[in-house]
Amino acid sequence: MKAYELSILFHPDLEMNLDPALTKVKKLIETSGGKILKEEPEGKKRLNYQIAGNDYALYYYFDVELPADAIDKISGTLTITDEVIRFLLVKADPRRAKYLASKAEESKEEAKEAKEAKETKESKEA
Repeated sequence: MKAYELSILFHPDLEMNLDPALTKVKKLIETSGGKILKEEPEGKKRLNYQIAGNDYALYYYFDVELPADAIDKISGTLTITDEVIRFLLVKADPRRAKYLASKAEESKEEAKEAKEAKETKESKEA
């Protein structure tokens, strides 16, 4: 299985009840033999141009692992799904994953150093 990035633009009318549409997408990924590694709701954003008569869309982002034969099935299903305005399914760049991992490690180290500095300052004041 290879790593992929899936970005979906949902219809803006689903803002109050996005759960059924998300469940449908998650079930589609899992029944295709895939695994969801990470999901991020990006929120409602204005589109640069109208898509299907909509000025806004709900953006949602997934990091997934999929077998090779699942790509066509997922793409075909998302194309005809009414809740989805647009989607983009691309192979993940391994350099991006390394970059994000290094950034996460740096932020952990900075948080640790800040905590140690705070504890040192508190012990000197006491």
